Amino acid sequence: MTDDATARIDTAVKANDVLLFMKGTPLFPQCGFSSRAIAILDHLGVKYETMDVLQDQGIRQGIKAYSDWPTIPQLYVKGEFVGGSDIMMEMYESGELKQLMTDGGVAAA
Repeated sequence: MTDDATARIDTAVKANDVLLFMKGTPLFPQCGFSSRAIAILDHLGVKYETMDVLQDQGIRQGIKAYSDWPTIPQLYVKGEFVGGSDIMMEMYESGELKQLMTDGGVAAA
């Protein structure tokens, strides 16, 4: 992983209240897990940003090392790694994800 990719990831994570590293874009997710992650965020009605890892190999590899998590998508809230789509789904169903957004003061979309 290059220092440049790490710096760009770190800057993006810190600059956005809710950031999803995903394959594709919110309008055109390129995998089912990314699609599910977008659906969850949309259902919560929060404002979020995304980074398409398919557009940048450095980010695609770098985010896995940054979070020490092997899969994409990856959700960050207020600079903290939350998890991938399975964890997001569990937290969404239990109400934990909504609570995390509320506690973090995340803005509605």
